Amino acid sequence: MAVPKKKTSKAKKNMRRSHHALTGTGLTICEKCGAPRRPHRVCLSCGDYNGKQVLVGQAE
Repeated sequence: MAVPKKKTSKAKKNMRRSHHALTGTGLTICEKCGAPRRPHRVCLSCGDYNGKQVLVGQAE
């Protein structure tokens, strides 16, 4: 079984894990209704995308 020859320092361990941090989801504001929505997706509250009504039955 492989055994490390020297102890991994805290700095080296933390540098290795630097990309493990979670980032929050970026939100934009819908231009039509002002509700928060994810970028490049249809607004779920009003059904608007890129200035067009794309979901039928969703009205403000």
